[in-house]
Amino acid sequence: MDELLLSKIRLAIVAELLASQWASFSELQKSVGTTNGNLSAHLGKLVENAYVEEEKSFVDRRPHSRYRLTPLGRERMIAHVRSLQSLLEKEPQP
Repeated sequence: MDELLLSKIRLAIVAELLASQWASFSELQKSVGTTNGNLSAHLGKLVENAYVEEEKSFVDRRPHSRYRLTPLGRERMIAHVRSLQSLLEKEPQP
């Protein structure tokens, strides 16, 4: 299992980014359902570990951040899901 993806919020961020090309900070906040500070901290971990790419710009003089999953992030998410699936497939031991 991927320890970085054991966090419920980071897992939700990566799952959301799997389905989109790019997602804005506000879109992620709505879908994940967390505070600005909490989302920012978890996105920082994902960006720092190269799971997520961050792009910052200004739109109408306001800061705009958007994010997308990197190939490494996609690979790690798939491996994490496979690891969880293998746990479910194991036969229970008496």
